[in-house]
Amino acid sequence: MTRSLALPAVTARARLSGKPILMAKHLQRDLDNLQQDILALAGLVEGAIHKAIRALRERDVKVARDVIAVDPQIDTEENHIEEECLKMLALHQPVAIDLRRIASAMMINIDLERMGDLAEEIAERAVHLAGLPRLPIDDANLQKMTDLTTMMVRQSLDAFVNLSTEQAQVVMRMDDEVDRLNVEIIQAVVAAMKRSPDQIDAGLSMFSAVRHLERIADHATNIAEDVIYLVEGEIVRHRPTGNNN
Repeated sequence: MTRSLALPAVTARARLSGKPILMAKHLQRDLDNLQQDILALAGLVEGAIHKAIRALRERDVKVARDVIAVDPQIDTEENHIEEECLKMLALHQPVAIDLRRIASAMMINIDLERMGDLAEEIAERAVHLAGLPRLPIDDANLQKMTDLTTMMVRQSLDAFVNLSTEQAQVVMRMDDEVDRLNVEIIQAVVAAMKRSPDQIDAGLSMFSAVRHLERIADHATNIAEDVIYLVEGEIVRHRPTGNNN
C-alpha cells in the first residue's frame, strides 16, 4: 500500500502564533525525507507480517524463508531512520509539534523494527511446524486474530499518515479483542498437548507463533498511541483504554 503525507510548510512557532512564516528549507526537506523513510520501512514490515502469517497458515517453508531473508534490510532501515532523527535533533533543535514529529518517528521506528523481528519469529515457527502434524485445534479463532492484527497494523499506519486520533483510538480499542482471542487459542493449544503428548513439540511452536502475533498487535497499539502524542501532545501509554475517548 502506497501512502503519502504532505507536511505543513510552516514552523512550529508559526503554527502556534498563526504567523505565515515559512519553515526553514532544510528542516522541511529533512522532515519530508523522514516521512518517506518511515513509510518505506512500514511497507517492508507490513509485507513481512502478511507473508509470515501466510507461511504459518499454509505451512509454506519458501514464503517463511523469504520473511527471514528480509529482516536484515528492516534492521538496516531502522538504523538509518534513527541516525537521521538524531541528526535532525542536533542540527535543527526543533520545538513543539516539530519536535513531537521527530520524537514520534523515533518511537514508531522502534515499533516497526520489533514488528519485523516478530514476523521473522513467526516465520521460523512456520518452518518448524511445516514438518510436524497439524494440531487438532479450531482454526477459526486464529483466522479472526490474524485478521484483527493485520487490520490494526494497517489502520495504525493510516492514522499516522492521516494524523487521525480517531483512527488511532479505534486501533487501541481493537487490542482487547486480540488479547481475548490470544487467551482462547493458547487454551486450545494447551488442551491439545494434554490430549496428545506426542504433539507437544508442535504445540509449543504454535504457542510461540500466536504469542508473537499478539505482540505485533501490541506494537500497532503503540503506534496508535504515538499518533495521539504527535497530534495532541498528550502521552496516553499505560492508561486504561476508556480514558482515551
